[in-house]
Amino acid sequence: MASGPGAGETRSVTEPSATAPSETTTDPRAEPEPHGGRRSWPPMSYWARVTLTVVAVLTVLAALWSVVNIVILVLMAAVLAIGLDPAVRALQRRGRSRGGAVVLIFVGVLAFVLLFAWLIVPPLVKQIGELANNIPRYIERLGHRDDPLGRYFRDTDLAERLKDFVAHLPSKITSSFGTVLGVAGRVTSAIFNLVTVAILTVYFMLSLPRMRRTASLAFPKGEPRELGEVVMDQSISRIGGYVAGNLVTSVICGVSALFTFMVLSLFGVGIPFAFPLAVWAGIADLIPAVGAYLGAFPAVVVAFFQSPLIGVLVLTYFVVYQQVENYVIVPRVMKNAVNLSPAAVIISTLVFGSLFGFAGALLALPAAATIKVVLLEVFLRDRVAEGDPIAQETLEKHDRAEAEAKADASARATARKRMLRRIQDRLRKPRG
Repeated sequence: MASGPGAGETRSVTEPSATAPSETTTDPRAEPEPHGGRRSWPPMSYWARVTLTVVAVLTVLAALWSVVNIVILVLMAAVLAIGLDPAVRALQRRGRSRGGAVVLIFVGVLAFVLLFAWLIVPPLVKQIGELANNIPRYIERLGHRDDPLGRYFRDTDLAERLKDFVAHLPSKITSSFGTVLGVAGRVTSAIFNLVTVAILTVYFMLSLPRMRRTASLAFPKGEPRELGEVVMDQSISRIGGYVAGNLVTSVICGVSALFTFMVLSLFGVGIPFAFPLAVWAGIADLIPAVGAYLGAFPAVVVAFFQSPLIGVLVLTYFVVYQQVENYVIVPRVMKNAVNLSPAAVIISTLVFGSLFGFAGALLALPAAATIKVVLLEVFLRDRVAEGDPIAQETLEKHDRAEAEAKADASARATARKRMLRRIQDRLRKPRG
């Protein structure tokens, strides 16, 4: 064995140096990248599948857009069927079959529509005719009034132009054969659409449970299917609550407008054509957010034609009623229905209304409520499962609001049953 200085030399030979590279380790930077230093791209078959998928999706969207009117009719029928489904299930609980319950509801709705038409259409046609005949007199009266509106009409010669337009309007309509055909075509199309929606609504009401089971098969078995069923059930609940609540608020709007016009007439400041104007106010109130203003506009115009005082009174009524509806009636009626913020209501109504017109405005809130359910159940709960605290807080607030709304609805239902039971007991009580 070597000693002294030689020992250090021997150790330097037998022990590997700390800085010497190992024979078994390789530098990853020294490995050449495949294909001449460039990353490998997916094969051409992958891009072909992507291209075919995109083309297929665009083709389906284009086909749907070409038949968008039919799609809207189908959606309207589905919304009506879902809205009437609680009544069908209530009749089923009383021992009737689903088919019998649907027939009973359909006959009841048809009888109500015929009775409504019998009570509404004759005076409506009569009063609209009187309104058209009296327009020249209203314009002349407006031109002789000594107020800012009358002076504006005289200064701009608007009264004479309106009278000339009204005087030549019948000849313009009858002289244009295309206009007559266009009006007849629109009326025929509207009748066809109504009949189509009625038939589809009956079909959807009959087969709604089966359609729900069939739709659940689109989801994989297990947790995805359970999630899909939850989303469908909550969406159906939202749509049904919206339809029922919207009908109730529209009836309240029409009845209150008619009552107000009758009260004004008792004090000698009533407006003509009160019945059709009140009916229009109730129908227009079906449109969310802007329906009340559309319904109020004809009544306010007719009232201002009568006098500034009547116009101010009618305008004041509609402004006050709109506030009462927004802050008292709608929160009570729609509390457990769509559960949307005012901003979501306005945005969805504007977007769907601009895309699909009147039908789009009617379907705006059900569509927005369904989208909200999907976002909550599919995306927000996944974020909660990932440990997102903001998502957890948002979901807890939503669940608390849902629980409170259900408790309030249950309490109101119990109160209604108690009141009906008391009325029945008083009617059954023998008179002594």
